[in-house]
Amino acid sequence: MAIGMVNVTFDRALKCFVFPKKTLVPFAMKNTPDIAKFRTRYKVLQEQMGRPDFYSDRRTSSTISREYQKIGTLITKEERIRKALADLESAKAMLNDPSSDEELKTLAKQEMENLQSAVEQLQRDMLMLMIPPDPSDSRNTVIEIRAGTGGEEASLFAGDLYRMYAKFAESRGWKIEVMATSTSDTGGFKEIIFLISGEDVYKFLKFESGVHRVQRVPATEANGRIHTSAATVAVLPEAEEVDITIAPEDLEISVCRASGPGGQGVNTTDSAVQIVHKPTGMAVYCADERSQQKNKVKAMKVLRSRLLQKKEEEERAKYAQTRKDQVGSGDRSERIRTYNFPQGRVTDHRIGLTLYGLNQVMDGHIDALIDALQLADFEAKIKDLA
Repeated sequence: MAIGMVNVTFDRALKCFVFPKKTLVPFAMKNTPDIAKFRTRYKVLQEQMGRPDFYSDRRTSSTISREYQKIGTLITKEERIRKALADLESAKAMLNDPSSDEELKTLAKQEMENLQSAVEQLQRDMLMLMIPPDPSDSRNTVIEIRAGTGGEEASLFAGDLYRMYAKFAESRGWKIEVMATSTSDTGGFKEIIFLISGEDVYKFLKFESGVHRVQRVPATEANGRIHTSAATVAVLPEAEEVDITIAPEDLEISVCRASGPGGQGVNTTDSAVQIVHKPTGMAVYCADERSQQKNKVKAMKVLRSRLLQKKEEEERAKYAQTRKDQVGSGDRSERIRTYNFPQGRVTDHRIGLTLYGLNQVMDGHIDALIDALQLADFEAKIKDLA
């Protein structure tokens, strides 16, 4: 499905969305979403939050508090709809009152238009709040970028993608920690794995998984010919120990002397760590730190995140067709985006969106792409809700 808008923002684009009539008929309370079950859940959460031991488990209390706040916002919006509809009836009565003069009728008509618009927006907001959140949305995120077809040019493009995401993260106040790297001879990356920490990181970056294709004249091209290269991006929600249980006997851990650039001492100790998860065959190698223990901790973070993604993908496979045509499967084998430098444009193939101003995109200004992908996902979820 194509989204025919450029420089789209999520909030602005929502106003352009036409909701299914079965879900929403403007200005009628009977067509406002029923939130009775949410009110019941709200009372349950209130009771849980009132218990003396509520904050003993920080993770659980944080999750409950966020849900409580979200449902509270939903209830507030329904109450605002009720008030707006009552005011709408009053304005309607004024408009139809034979004793009202023309000035009052004009004011009443304007007020009705404003109230109708407010009700429509509140109904949209309610539907959005009723969509079940992705449980991983609030997690920190591990991103793995690997050079694909295209040789050295692909590794340079992998480096460009890393800088693009790093600048986007910086603009949002997120923290970046490089977990592992493998550099190319020209200064690019054969592979780079990094962790982004901050608020709702996975929510904004989860649709970046897939094959990113670049079309440009490589620096090494003497005849000025345009080459097509690619890099793969994997976006993994950071896993915690409680998410994935890994038995020590399932791990094969080996250490060796790190190689390549890294400053004094990098080659003098056995600091590099490789961990193989024997049941799945997954292998993680980390040598960026001089400390063997630090490399081991980083490697375990990456391994847990990969295993969590594998677990989630197996669950999603049961519902493989759900929203597949909207934003794609997220599989790394799927070509999701093309960066065309000669024409200065970037195209996301999943939603048919083309933006110009490629230099700004590569400089980390990817908000328009992310907003459009979130909108497409939102539309699909609204259809499911209907």
